[in-house]
Amino acid sequence: MTDPATRDAASAPPVGRVALVTGGAGTLGRAIAQALLDGGAFDRVLAPGRAELDVTSPESVAAYFSGLDRIDLLVNNAGVTRDAPMLRLDEASWDVVVDTHLRGAFLCSRAALRPMIRQRCGHIVQIGSFSALRPPSGQAAYAAAKAGLIGLTQSLAEEVGGRQIRVNCVLPGFLEETGMTRDLSPETVERARQAHVLGRFNTAADAGRFIAFLDTLPAVSGQVFQLDSRLRRW
Repeated sequence: MTDPATRDAASAPPVGRVALVTGGAGTLGRAIAQALLDGGAFDRVLAPGRAELDVTSPESVAAYFSGLDRIDLLVNNAGVTRDAPMLRLDEASWDVVVDTHLRGAFLCSRAALRPMIRQRCGHIVQIGSFSALRPPSGQAAYAAAKAGLIGLTQSLAEEVGGRQIRVNCVLPGFLEETGMTRDLSPETVERARQAHVLGRFNTAADAGRFIAFLDTLPAVSGQVFQLDSRLRRW
């Protein structure tokens, strides 16, 4: 059965509002796509996995976006982790993390801007991380890439706001049921829980619902939204 959240972009008819969620094969990507579908604001929600859209490849990005007649919402969700202390962090691991999170967001955002500028409307949401604000030990590549996304968000929001294109960054929080966290030790998970003043985590579905809601706010751009209950100094 062909699901509108996962079907190939080129095969879909060019009608109605279109959302694209990169990294669509992962837990968070699927949850975001489902929330957008459930919200009813989009006629098509595309959620390609890496086999369909490799965000680190300019050729893959160009080929995928060439099949889209319009795009109203891009969620740059594709991500990987290669956590290691700096002295054991090899160049290949650094590159794959930064290329996926930051370069991938750049490539996809640039491709999405072309139809959005023609439409004179659109919304780009970067999936960030609390690690960009308070990085833990051993996450240099991931934290650097996510911090870069905040800079990308705010610079791009300034650049394209006059064309009624919004750009925001969402930090979903610690989601223990996703591929990035499910292999962590119980002790690590409990330490993370204790850092939350409410003592509990969001789910991927919670994050998806927030992104669907955020897309309904036409006057919000250039903002960073932290969704969990960890505290940080201003």
